[in-house]
Amino acid sequence: MMLQMEKVSKRFTLHHQHGTELSVLNNVDLTLAAGECIVLDGPSGMGKSTLLKLMYANYRATSGQIKVRQVDGTILELTQASPRELVQMRKDSMGYVSQFLRVIPRVSALDVVAEPLVEDALDDLDAIQAARDLGRALLSRLRIPARLWDLPPATFSGGEQQRINIARNLIKPKPILLLDEPTASLDAANTHTVIDLIHEAIARGTALVGIFHDHHVSKAVATRHMDVTQFRN
Repeated sequence: MMLQMEKVSKRFTLHHQHGTELSVLNNVDLTLAAGECIVLDGPSGMGKSTLLKLMYANYRATSGQIKVRQVDGTILELTQASPRELVQMRKDSMGYVSQFLRVIPRVSALDVVAEPLVEDALDDLDAIQAARDLGRALLSRLRIPARLWDLPPATFSGGEQQRINIARNLIKPKPILLLDEPTASLDAANTHTVIDLIHEAIARGTALVGIFHDHHVSKAVATRHMDVTQFRN
């Protein structure tokens, strides 16, 4: 077990609507194993992205438990975890490719991609160089032209930003990876590359959960599907 959700529910309180509660997900049970890719199915607005955000603890569950096996083998229960524990989990144990790239202005694309490994390298110059070399290799594989590597991604197109986002989250292998429509802005060639990268992660034993509105991508990467509409009642 890499990630387990037990009777997880999420309700939002609409304070501008006199405290009205909006129930989004109810009694979610899910167990994710190493080397598995669960694809979340269902129409838009059914809670797929909310489910990923619960797994990443961007949202706190209203009830239930979410257990994550960390890179050191320990189990972290997200509903009880401290902010420091969540930061460490995200740093080492769980990656999250969101639909939007959030970057610091004026930081180059190469530095954005290499940062997760550079942070681990501390002052080891050889490790820093290796991180940057790997960043260049990923950028090349995802067809980001070399002339853009020293420019800030804030100036890039949506598809280019998404490829930076993917490279940043794959440069440091983590036991768990969450993917929220990673190919939505990509052309056919780059979509195929992302499928290959996902297959390589699965082969390494990474446990993945993803949302893919492209049926071809969904079919290509899923080891099993889960329909989130069952958790709306």
